[in-house]
Amino acid sequence: MVESAAAAIAVEELLVVRGNVPVLDGLSLSVAAGTVTGLLGPSGGGKSTLLRAIVGVQRIAGGRITVLGEPAGSPSLRRQVGYLTQAPSVYADLSVRENLRYFARLLDAKITRVDELIETVALTELAARAVGRLSGGQRARVSLATAMLGEPKLLILDEPTVGLDPLLRRDLWDLFHRLADGGTTLVVSSHVMGEAERCDQLLLLREGSLIATGTPTELRAQTGEDDLDHVFLHLVEDSR
Repeated sequence: MVESAAAAIAVEELLVVRGNVPVLDGLSLSVAAGTVTGLLGPSGGGKSTLLRAIVGVQRIAGGRITVLGEPAGSPSLRRQVGYLTQAPSVYADLSVRENLRYFARLLDAKITRVDELIETVALTELAARAVGRLSGGQRARVSLATAMLGEPKLLILDEPTVGLDPLLRRDLWDLFHRLADGGTTLVVSSHVMGEAERCDQLLLLREGSLIATGTPTELRAQTGEDDLDHVFLHLVEDSR
């Protein structure tokens, strides 16, 4: 097992099976508290399955996951973990502000958080618009805002920047690091290696196996490559 005293997430020998085929087979890793950790790899490599397992909504066949000192999925974690899925998890017939107010009541979050977060995700001018009339990227930002409502200690974000323009992607990554500086732990999945540079730590997943972990600098040194796309290709070749 890969674990440390400062780990916000510790995964030990995780086994997830789908249709008698292992999707994650004996996966072990840890995520340090107060960091932005990038979970990277090609589509279909098991990233979303791992994130669901960490949140506690994925049935597992073996292994153990500890989140903030508790077993993954424990009731005590419900207000401590924010989860952004790839599919927007908001109501299309409600406005941006109505969605956030609704989820704020469910989470017993401060109502003042609603407008703060609408501004944070750059949707102030669209706050009164029904979510069903927004673009895919805009709906994803509403979902991100709802995930942050309860000021969670851990944010699990599955492809949060897909469909966003470069300026907004930059602003969101700046936000992720501000949250980490304040003590929040973030795990951000992506299949775009260009986003790896923005992470404190990287977990490179391929075909359900962890092929490398380390900082971007460490992985460059390990492979002798400067470009992170080439780093990943090098690591893939070494893992075969």
